[in-house]
Amino acid sequence: MQRYLQYARLEEMHMTHFDCWASRFGETVTALELAPEGKGYRPRTRFSRFFNLPELMNLFKEVADIKTADQLHLPVPEVEYHNVVAKPTEVQKGLVQELSERAAAIHSGSVDPSTDNMLKVTSDGRKLGLDQRIINPDFPDQEGSKVNLCVENILQVWKDGEADKLTQLVFCDISTPQAASKMKKAVNTNIDTSSPESAMLPMEEKAPFTVYDDIRSKLIARGVPAEQIAFIHDANTEVKKKELFGKVRSGQVRVLLGSTSKMGAGTNVQDRLVAIHDVDCPWRPGDLQQRKGRIERQGNQNEKVHVFRYVTEGTFDAYLWQTVENKQKFISQIMSSKSPVRSCDDVDEVALSFAEIKALCAGDPRIKERMDLDVEVSKLKIMKADYKSKQYRLEDNLLRHFPEQIEKLKGYIQAIQEDMKTLEAHPHPTDGFAGMTVLADDLTDKDNAGAALIEAAKKATGLDPVEVGTYRGFQMSVTLEDFGKKYVLTMQGRLRHQATLGSDPRGNLIRLDNALAQMSQRLKAFQTQLDETYHQQEAAKAELDKPFPYEEELRDKTARLIFLDAELNLDANKGGQQEQVVAKAARPSVLDKLRSQPAPSRTGKKQKRHEEVR
Repeated sequence: MQRYLQYARLEEMHMTHFDCWASRFGETVTALELAPEGKGYRPRTRFSRFFNLPELMNLFKEVADIKTADQLHLPVPEVEYHNVVAKPTEVQKGLVQELSERAAAIHSGSVDPSTDNMLKVTSDGRKLGLDQRIINPDFPDQEGSKVNLCVENILQVWKDGEADKLTQLVFCDISTPQAASKMKKAVNTNIDTSSPESAMLPMEEKAPFTVYDDIRSKLIARGVPAEQIAFIHDANTEVKKKELFGKVRSGQVRVLLGSTSKMGAGTNVQDRLVAIHDVDCPWRPGDLQQRKGRIERQGNQNEKVHVFRYVTEGTFDAYLWQTVENKQKFISQIMSSKSPVRSCDDVDEVALSFAEIKALCAGDPRIKERMDLDVEVSKLKIMKADYKSKQYRLEDNLLRHFPEQIEKLKGYIQAIQEDMKTLEAHPHPTDGFAGMTVLADDLTDKDNAGAALIEAAKKATGLDPVEVGTYRGFQMSVTLEDFGKKYVLTMQGRLRHQATLGSDPRGNLIRLDNALAQMSQRLKAFQTQLDETYHQQEAAKAELDKPFPYEEELRDKTARLIFLDAELNLDANKGGQQEQVVAKAARPSVLDKLRSQPAPSRTGKKQKRHEEVR
């Protein structure tokens, strides 16, 4: 911005190059970080602090007129904040724990990023903090949830402002009608009913759940006329939006729901606005300011307005509000009507840092050499630490892991061979059905057995297995997995054999038989894995004897770095000692001279000059 508006001024101050500007107002830190592909390291320089902020802001104010609310004293209503805290449900607690396990698996590298990553975990966490039914519409609607508390507050404010037709805004960036319509369209266009995968569809086809529809339906059920509730997403043209805003200003529409992007800047509906509801937390503090700016605004006829902010305890909500608060603190330190602080920390992403590099001093090439050596030695030390860690792992594998793995695989092979014998002892009759026991009912008809299995599966509400019966000599249990999206049936013998249930009764029986028929393939896989473990054991023994390949380079560069540190510190100590001698030993007291020599001669002056030079 300064290069665009103040180029001549920057030229005058010799700051047209970014490095010159950064040297005066910023402090950079160079750190070794993991490369994006996860192999090796790369240096990255970033700002860690900004300083000389008063001078920077005075320079910027030559072209920018920054006015804050505490300076303008605009006739805006008084804002009262209400922090509404909802207690988490048992389902939310369980799913938060599942999010933690997913994050741990991602961090350990055991999950392919295309399958699951931290962005997905964060997105699911935000959805879960808003309402558990966004994850799975079949989850129960808890009375004390954040959405239901919001409905109660909307209804109370609606009743209190009925005489004056006071209005309210509800902000929610997740589970919008637009997102739901896209989801429904994607599902409808991607379904091929002739494919075998169609049997894996959910058991009941339902319209996608949205918080918007839920809030509207509950308000209508409690007595709010449907014509007084509107979605900003329905006004998809400027003409419709202008008409909708006019209805809100006149009180015809008294509850308007929308997202920050659609109902933020440019939404002038403040005339009768008495309350806004932040159902979820946006990512940027600017979005929060835009929301509040819809009601804390000139032209609002109310003397006092209310801002409701909703948080679900024990979920991602608290973290999101804290993140936005930290970002806002950084912005507030600069964009203030008062004198800004001398320096402040930058709000940036947290990076994996292994070495901190100081700014390069002018002139002495040894400092540059030392900095380069510092980076190289740090990198080599990291490589050696990784080498040692691998050596320790190899030793641990040879002493404990490989023997345990070999015994475990031998046990799997024996167990699956026994399960195969159990399966052979319970075959299907020719062109018939071996029968199934579901919840103590013995069923010999395929259709009846499949239908009973689907009904029994609905008893599962989470990861805790629910016993549902037996099939071909194996105990059956069902769990609800994949964040509440699919039912998984486990047939337990010596080992577990699993299949995902769908909505087709006969298709489910075929899946169970297919899962049991895979025992021979699993046996081959175990035998292959056992052979590979033996090979890995031999390779580990050979690898354990290899030395660190860069040991000599690390030793030489470390010695040179120590030498440079000693040399630079020696120079600094010499300078300090010389200064100390001149200050305390060579220089007499000025006051003593004035008292003892009231009229110094020219010779005395020469002597004094000589002493000072010396």
